[in-house]
Formats: sequence, structure tokens, C-alpha cells
Amino acid sequence: MERAAQGADGGGGSNSSSRSSSRATSAGSSPSCSLAGRGVSSRSAAAGLGGGGSRSSPGSVAASPSGGGGRRRELALEGVLSKYTNLLQGWQNRYFVLDFEAGILQYFVNEQSKHQKPRGALSLSGAIVSLSDEAPHMLVVYSANGEMYKLRAADAKEKQFWVTQLRACAKYHMEMNAKMMNQVEGQQKNLVHAIESLPGSGPLTALDQDLLLLKATSAATLSCLGECLSLLQQSVHQASQPSHKPGASENILGWHGPKSHSTEQMKNGTLGSLPSASANITWAILPNSAEDEPTLRPEPEPNSVPELVLSEDEKSDNEDKEEPELGVMEDQRSIILHLISQLKLGMDLTKVVLPTFILEKRSLLEMYADFMAHPDLLLAVTAGATPEERVICFVEYYLTAFHEGRKGALAKKPYNPIIGETFHCSWEVPKDRVRPKRTAAPSPAGGHECSGADGSSKGYKLRFVAEQVSHHPPISCFYCECKERRLCVSTHVWTKSKFMGMSVGVSMIGEGVLRLLEHGEEYVFTLPSAYARSILTIPWVELGGKVSINCAKTGYSATVIFHTKPFYGGKVHRVTAEVKHNPTNTIVCKAHGEWNGTLEFTYNNGETKVIDTTTLPVYPKRIRPLEKQGPMESRNLWREVTRYLRLGDIDAATEQKRRLEEKQRVEERKRENLRTPWKPKYFIQEGDGWVYFNPLWKAH
Repeated sequence: MERAAQGADGGGGSNSSSRSSSRATSAGSSPSCSLAGRGVSSRSAAAGLGGGGSRSSPGSVAASPSGGGGRRRELALEGVLSKYTNLLQGWQNRYFVLDFEAGILQYFVNEQSKHQKPRGALSLSGAIVSLSDEAPHMLVVYSANGEMYKLRAADAKEKQFWVTQLRACAKYHMEMNAKMMNQVEGQQKNLVHAIESLPGSGPLTALDQDLLLLKATSAATLSCLGECLSLLQQSVHQASQPSHKPGASENILGWHGPKSHSTEQMKNGTLGSLPSASANITWAILPNSAEDEPTLRPEPEPNSVPELVLSEDEKSDNEDKEEPELGVMEDQRSIILHLISQLKLGMDLTKVVLPTFILEKRSLLEMYADFMAHPDLLLAVTAGATPEERVICFVEYYLTAFHEGRKGALAKKPYNPIIGETFHCSWEVPKDRVRPKRTAAPSPAGGHECSGADGSSKGYKLRFVAEQVSHHPPISCFYCECKERRLCVSTHVWTKSKFMGMSVGVSMIGEGVLRLLEHGEEYVFTLPSAYARSILTIPWVELGGKVSINCAKTGYSATVIFHTKPFYGGKVHRVTAEVKHNPTNTIVCKAHGEWNGTLEFTYNNGETKVIDTTTLPVYPKRIRPLEKQGPMESRNLWREVTRYLRLGDIDAATEQKRRLEEKQRVEERKRENLRTPWKPKYFIQEGDGWVYFNPLWKAH
């Protein structure tokens, strides 16, 4: 549907499509308008049409980029087209003016009002102009900003004439933007070269903080411009495909199709002359992918089998929950800026070794466990009386799961799991906390922890195990189950990071499956992407992208959209969701709010429910003490690094991290020499996915 410009259309104008009066007039200096197909010269056409009274036959004038070097007064295109306004007013005749030089398509109520303010305007740079069979002689113009004009010409010849003009104008301005981008790249390279040519000592050096910041911000700005250009080029490329229908991109991190010089090299990580304003500074939900943490691979034990984790050894977790904020000490600032200056635009972030002081005191595997901090909501899915209630309960749990996975207000980075690293824990949930009523909001606990059940007879136990099963690519798996409720979840995630200018994006590639054995239902779900923002100042994290939840047996599905903050204004951490019964195409539930704040659910019977994620009861993990953990369990493995981070002794923490890395590199080389493949302990690869070795659905 049309946006503000179309909404401005009120009355006036016929509701029928009359013949478009396409007129070429002198419009000042612009891209050349070469005459095609009829042998009419530009001079004779200008003479014949310069008065503005004569009409040009469709196809007699075609706009194209100027091949000549001089500037001259060129032709603009004017004429009447029918424009779709809305369902109430339908199609209305409007007077359109295509300004080739500005690359703008404007429209007015009629020709007499064309010297007044236009009713609407579209920038054609990066625009898509496509044909449509929705109505006779119809064309659609999709602007790069998302605005859309539905237009109709008087006949097929007139339609093709306008399509040719609009596409030529869009192509010309896209090429001009690409040329400008190349010029900016050259200037940025000169800036970097000038800074790096400075002496290593003296009053002004290449490591001056202001110059390092200048390098970083200029590279980030260049990257943002390149990304915008590549997205425009992507749209144009896709529009040229026969089966393409323009729509919203679902993969917000994916860059496909032709790229500008900078963005293509950014993707391949080969733009060596451009330093990056790295993103990979600090984030809690954004793990780096491999190399900045130990590449340890313990030597496999012959005929090793999964260890039995005794639940009676587990105790309620009393680890500190909050992470201290990053300081602004000058030495830390210098380290970060120096790191930024060494990165290259598009560099693979898995190759970046980060300073120890930005690390969070937990492994990524434990962070996945922290997403399960509301196990009562997960178990409540099994209590739903109907498939509709169960899918809605799962969506409610899904939307509330991400809040507790964060620690502290700032974005810090968890330890990258080592191949073979594992994490075990469990939760105990009182039976009276698992409610089947969907409209009864969970009882608030002021964000405080719940004590859990005193014993298995009084509550349900949810067990969790996670393992790092692959190093290249970095893949984490986790599995949890509740035997009493006959529920289990199996998930595998590959974290893939990408530098995006002033931020870093991390795609969570993979999927999870929730199985309700009592009902024979499987819910397949995906995960959102995560972003570290404001990487040069105070970094923070937001989620973004479209995820899906599908149950093939019941026909229910859900679409969840994590909205990223607009560049200007707008709220942060917004999320919207829609649950649909596909066989009947019925929407049974909608939700909106903030994934780390208040969420409002509206059901198809008119009922509503509000969940405040900040007041939900938090169930502490039950975990074995360090002395009873194996050498490759997360907390035991990282215990010395964590201890020194708590003490604030960054040098000692860095040394412990270095020793750990070196020890494991030796073991890795030994295994490579023996050509011994790595075999995970708890998970088995099946096709492109991974499954737990003894899942609940196989045991029952």
C-alpha cells in the first residue's frame, strides 16, 4: 500500500484511467535524453516539443546516461498516469514529472498545479520498476526507502515507454552513486596512508588516539555507505530476475548480488588498505566465532562415553549475576583504538584476538543455559489443552527467554567455547508453577530468584547439557529435557560474525526443535541475529531479524520480528509476533512490546495479557561445585581466568588464558599428527544438524 505521499491524495481527478499525455520538455541540465527508434534528433525533438504543447509518441524519447562530456539542457518527461490511492478512492489521474537530473519522480493533482508543491515524490536511485498484471497496463515503482507507486498507463505502448524512462533514470543515478563511492574510497585510502606514514615517535605519531579514532570512524562511515549501496544494487539485481517480486529481506545479514568495490571486498575480507572500525569490541550475546579464545582441543580418550552427571551433587548456583561496566581508563582506550586501527574492512572477525579486560566471566555455553531461566513457562507449554494453546504458550516462552541471557547493562563478550567443552546444569520447578491457563499471567516475583522445588516428589526437574562440537565452523549444541512432562529441546547454533560499519552483526545459524511427546508435536524454531552497537563509545546489544516457529502436525506457525532501532528516533528492543493457523489462514494471537521489557499479547477471542520480563520469577541453575566438575566443563576449564578477572588482575588473567591456549595447541598438533578425528561426547551429527546421543524421544 502507499505511504504518506499516497495518503495525501484526496478528491479531485477521475477514477478512470485516461490516456497518458507523455510530454518531453526542456528541464535544464540533466542526463542526456537520446532519441531512439524513430531517427528523430535531439535538436528537432527539442524544437518541436520545447513549447510544451505537443505530445511525444510513446517510445520516441528514451532517457539514457550521457556518453558525452559537455553539459547541455536536456529533456524531462511529463504526462498523465493513473495512480492507485487506496481501496476507497481507487485509481485517480495524476500529473507526473520525471526529473532526470535530480533522479526524482514527482506527481501533482493536475498539470495546472505542477508549479506548486508536489503531492508526492520518489527518489529513483536504486528504485525498482516492474510490470504488473494486477491491472491493465500497470507498472509499479518501488523506491529504495520502501515507498511504492502503483501506476497505470493508457495502453501497452505508453506503459513500456514510462518503464524505459524510469529504469534508465534509476540506472544512471545508481551508476553515479557507485562512481562517487569509488572516489570516497580513494580519499579514505589516502587518509589512511597519510596517517600510517607518520613517524613512530614525536609530537604526532601514527598511534595518536585522535588519529586512530579518525581512521576507525572514516572506515566505519565508508562501510555504512558501501552497505547501503550494495543493498540498492541487490534490489536492482533481484528485480532483473524473471521470478522476482520485491519484498522485505528476511536475512538482514545476508548481502547477495552485485556489490560495490568496497562491499564486495568487505564480504571477502580482502580490503587490506582500509582499517576497520571493528566491531568486535564487547558484547554479551555476541560471541566471536573462534580464534579470539583458545583453540583447545583435548586429546580424545579411547572408547570414551558420556559421563554420568549426578543430580544429587548439584547445588543452587550462587555465582554473581552482574558484570561490572567497562572503565574508560586511558590505557584500555588506547588498546581498543589500537586494535581497531589494525583491523581491515571486512576482516573475518574469527581471526581477531581481543584484550582480556572486555571478556565476560562465563562461557557461551553457559549463556545458552541462562536463556532457560524461566523453565516454568517452558513446561507450561505441555499443559495447553489444545494445539492453539500450546503454540501460543511456546511463543510466550520464546519471547521472554532472551532477557535473562544478558548480564549487566553493557555488551561484554563471553568466552568462546573450546571444542569438547561442556556445560551441565538443571532447574527444579514446583508443580504448582506450571499453569495451563494462557490468560493468567505468570505470578510476578519482582525479578527475584525462585527457590525451586525441595525434591523430585514436589517438582519437575529440567536437565541441560551443552557441548562445543565443532571448531571450524564454531558450532554449539545444547539439549534439555523434562522426563515428567515428556518434553525436550535440541538445538545447534553456528555463530557467524560480520563487520557492519559502526556495529557488528552475528548470525545465529541453525535451528532448534521442541518436542512434546505426549502430543506427538514438534516445533521447529530459528534464532534472531544479534548486533553490538556503538562500538566506539559505550557498546550495547540489540536483537534483529525475522524468526519462525512451525509445527507441521498441527498446522500452526508463528512469525517473530525483532526490530532494530531506526537510525533516527524510534524505540529499541522492539519485537512483534503473529501466530497463525495455516489451514484456515486464521491469526489466533498477536504480540508486541520489548523483548527485555513489557510484552502484550492479544488473542482472537479479544482477551489480552501483559508480561513484564523484568518481574518474571528467575529460577537459579543447579550446578555441581568446581571440585566435582570434569576438566573440560566450562567453569572448571576457565576457573583461573575467571578468578583473576574478578580480582581485576587483567595481566594475570591474560597469562592464564595464554597458558591454556598454548597447552591445548600442543594437544591439537599431536592429534593432527596422528590424524585422529574429533568425536563429540554428547552429540551426533545427522545431515546438516546435530542431535543428542540419547534423546528422550528415543528412550520412550
